[in-house]
Amino acid sequence: MLLFYIPAVLLILSSLAYWQGREKAFALSYKAREGRSRRLHSRPAYYGLLTAFWCGIPGLLLYLFWLTASDWVLTGFVLRTLPADMRNLSGDQLNLLLNDLQNLVAGHVAAGDIDPAMQAAADFYHRLEFISSVALALVILTASIAAFAVVYRRIQPALRARNHVERIIRYALIACSTLAIFCTIGIVLSVLFESIRFFQQIPVSDFLFGLKWSPQMAMRADQAGSSGSFGAIPVMAGTFMITAIAMLVAVPVGLLSAVYLSEYAGNTFRAVVKPLLEILAGIPTVVYGFFAALVVSPFIRQTGTLIGLDVSSESAWQRAW
Repeated sequence: MLLFYIPAVLLILSSLAYWQGREKAFALSYKAREGRSRRLHSRPAYYGLLTAFWCGIPGLLLYLFWLTASDWVLTGFVLRTLPADMRNLSGDQLNLLLNDLQNLVAGHVAAGDIDPAMQAAADFYHRLEFISSVALALVILTASIAAFAVVYRRIQPALRARNHVERIIRYALIACSTLAIFCTIGIVLSVLFESIRFFQQIPVSDFLFGLKWSPQMAMRADQAGSSGSFGAIPVMAGTFMITAIAMLVAVPVGLLSAVYLSEYAGNTFRAVVKPLLEILAGIPTVVYGFFAALVVSPFIRQTGTLIGLDVSSESAWQRAW
């Protein structure tokens, strides 16, 4: 896929733009030392960063926009090539048809089960995808080179490159913070709506005071399952037990490690180990749980089997499967 190479090309172009912008700033700095030019407002690295940002950001925005809209646009063009009886299907049937088309495009359908009209639509989708990828690459390349040329010509001693770079970084941080806020709101609303649906079928008293947890009930019409039990007390008890065991291990090890690093460890050892511990502390706990479910639990089960013990490695992750 040509689309997956575009970020790498943008990174290379931005690196070259940074080098060119910094080199021009150095040349202007040499002229200023000789008295042939004004002194630079900012350090040369800021001129390089400004050039790199303007070279990469327009192309990156175009790339992200097309990734978001490409499937909708291409599917709209492909639908026009289908027979009228397929285009006029009801909403659910049309969604099912589009799902079959996506599976056909991805190659997940056996050759003998393909409808000729769907195969023609899938081939047309592939052609459109290739043409759009080439066109997007050319547009991004043109936009990046044009932005680089404009900023490169504007590099002068009076250009406040540091101010521009800091403004771009501030806007990027604001955008990331806004995205994080909207993601958090989406998570909260999703949990809220699912909780409302859940408690419409399960009484709150059964959930809070139930003594059995066996979530096997079908929540939707297309699911299969028996009548489930949703008592939260076993889940809370298991959580408290895991927390207690983790604290029995983590508190002594953590305290003794902190005392050793602060009072007894040498400077060289502390300079290496302390950043590593800070990195480990910054990793979300769900990552450690994922690693334990997929690696540690099977290892414990296999080790117990080798020594004749019946060890169960069941976890919430494995129960889900």
